[in-house]
Amino acid sequence: MTQTLDAVVDGPGALDPQQRVDTWLAAFEAALAARDVDAAAAMFATDSFWRDLIAFTWNIKTVEGRGGVADMLRAQLADTDPSGFHTTEPPTEDDGVISAWIGFETGAGRGVGHLRLTDEGAWTLLTSLQELAGHEEGKGARRPKGVHHGADRARVTWSEQRRLEQNELGYTRQPYVLIVGGGQGGIALGARMRQLGVPALVVDKHDRPGDQWRKRYKSLCLHDPVWYDHLPYLPFPDNWPVFAPKDKIGDWLEMYTKVMEVPYWSKTTCTSARYDEASRTWTVEVERDGAPVELRPTHLVLATGMSGKPNVPNFPGMDRFRGDQHHSSLHPGPDRYAGQRAVVIGANNSAHDICAALWEVGAQVTMVQRSSTHIVKSDSLMEIGLGDLYSERALAAGITTHKADLTFASLPYRIMHQFQIPVYDAIRERDADFYARLERAGFDLDWGDDGSGLFMKYLRRGSGYYIDVGAAELVANGDIALAHGQVRELTENSVILADGTELPADLVVYATGYGSMNGWAADLIGQDVADTVGKCWGFGSGTTKDPGPWEGELRNMWKPTQQDGLWFHGGNLHQSRHYSLYLALQLKARFEGIPTPVYGKQEVHHLS
Repeated sequence: MTQTLDAVVDGPGALDPQQRVDTWLAAFEAALAARDVDAAAAMFATDSFWRDLIAFTWNIKTVEGRGGVADMLRAQLADTDPSGFHTTEPPTEDDGVISAWIGFETGAGRGVGHLRLTDEGAWTLLTSLQELAGHEEGKGARRPKGVHHGADRARVTWSEQRRLEQNELGYTRQPYVLIVGGGQGGIALGARMRQLGVPALVVDKHDRPGDQWRKRYKSLCLHDPVWYDHLPYLPFPDNWPVFAPKDKIGDWLEMYTKVMEVPYWSKTTCTSARYDEASRTWTVEVERDGAPVELRPTHLVLATGMSGKPNVPNFPGMDRFRGDQHHSSLHPGPDRYAGQRAVVIGANNSAHDICAALWEVGAQVTMVQRSSTHIVKSDSLMEIGLGDLYSERALAAGITTHKADLTFASLPYRIMHQFQIPVYDAIRERDADFYARLERAGFDLDWGDDGSGLFMKYLRRGSGYYIDVGAAELVANGDIALAHGQVRELTENSVILADGTELPADLVVYATGYGSMNGWAADLIGQDVADTVGKCWGFGSGTTKDPGPWEGELRNMWKPTQQDGLWFHGGNLHQSRHYSLYLALQLKARFEGIPTPVYGKQEVHHLS
C-alpha cells in the first residue's frame, strides 16, 4: 500500500548512480571500520531516517537525523562490526533520488537493505538481518538429504521420528519458545522456528489449525489480494484465487501446519503464566484436551493477532433484550436470522461484512455508524495502492514478494503518510461517483486525519476503515439502512440511540472492535505485566486513537518488550510473513547464546 517516493532534491551528480552509491558505501564502511561515528553520521542528510530490523540494534528501531544515527552507532557499532557493503543490483535514479538495494555482513550474520541517496547524503537507509552466520536455514543448497542411505538395523523412519517428537515436546522435553495462538501469525512463526532448529510449540484452543477462520461468519474472506498474503516458505499456488474465502484459508493453514511440520497442540487453553526472574523461564499452565499440562519455556510469544480481547459494550438494557446479541467475533453467520430485524453497531470491516451477509438472507438490516469511517473499493486499492508491489504486474517487473516486503519496510513511518496521500487522492478521484452516492445516503466518510487513507489508519489504530467488496454499495443504495449516534439503551426488542431514535431488533451484533493485545497478557499473566509492557500497536502519531509521544515503530510488535522473555506477534498475513523472520532470528540468537545487545527498547507511555 505504497508508491514510489518522489525526489526531495534536484540537480545532477557528477557520477552515475552506480558510482555514487559505490562511493557512498565505501566511505560509509570506512567510517564504520574506523569507528568514526561522527564521520558516518555526517554522511546522512539533515532530515534522514535509518530504519533497522535487528541488524544493528537487535530491535525494530528507526533513528532520525544525524544525531540519532550517531547515538545508535556509539551504542552498537563495536558489537555489530559491520562490513562488506555492496549493491546487489544496479541502482536507479528518479529526479535526483538514487535508490539502491544493498547487502552487508555483521558479526552475527548477513543482511540486506535499501538506500535512498540525495546530493546531501543518505535520506533513508534500511538495514535488515536475514540470517545468522553458522545457523543458516536448511534450504536451497543447504537443504537436508531427508534420508540416511545404506542398511541400518536401528533405522528410525520419518513418521517414527515425528511421533517421538510429538510425544516428547512439552512433556519430557520442554520447548524453548511457547507460542500462544495458532492462527496465521503463530503458524508462520512456528514454521520459522522449525526451520531454524529452535524447539518451539504452538498452542491454540480450537479443534484444528485454521478454525480461527472456519468458525467466523460465512461471508468472511481475505480483503487483501493473494500476492500480499503468502506465508513463509510455501507461497500460494499460481491458481489460488485473488481473494480467498475463509474456509479455503482455514484448510490452507491446516495443510501448511502439517507440511511444514509445525509442532502444534490444538484443543489447548492457557490458564496462567508466571515468570521466574531467577531461572529466567516461564511456567505456563495449560489444559490440553481437558488434561492439565505444565510447560516451562524460556520465551513466551503471544500470537493472538494484532488485536486484543473483543470490546463488548455494556449498554443499559442489554440484560433485558429478548433477541440474540453477540460481539462480531462470535457471529455464527446469517442463516438463522433470515427475515429478522438486525441492528449492527459499528461501521468498519466486520460490520459491513456481517450486514451484507444478513441482507443476502433477507434480514432487515440497520447499520449504526457511531463515528466516521474510511472506505476504499477493493479494485481501486489493488490497482492504485498495491499494484506496483503486490500483483501479477509487479511480478512481471521483477518485484518478488520478498522485494516488495523490503520496499515497503524501507519507508519510515515518520514520512510514510506523505506518500500515501497521493494514492488516496487518486482513489478519491477515480471513485468520485461511488463516494458521492455514499455521502448522499448519509454515510460519514473520512480519509484519515491527514488524508493518508487506509493503511495509515491500520498502522496507527487498527480500526476505522472498510475495504469494500460489495457491502458499501448496499449502503449507498439504501438496501442496508443507516443510523447514526451512540447507543443509549436496549429495550426488550429494540435499540435506542442517544437522540431517541428507536431501532426495532431481533438481533444485535456488536461490531465494536478489539482492545490492545496486552489485554491477553493481563488475563494470562497479570495486570502488572500488562502495564509493564504497555499498549500494543500504533506508533505515537498523535492522530485519532494513536496518542503521542512519537515512538516511530509499532509498539511492542515483534521486538523485545519491557518484560523479559515476553513477545508479541500479530498483524495481517503480510506482517505475519515478513516480521516473523525478525522475531525468529531474535529468538534463535538467544537460543544459541549469541549476544543480542538491544538498543532503544521501547518506553511505556500508554497502558492500553
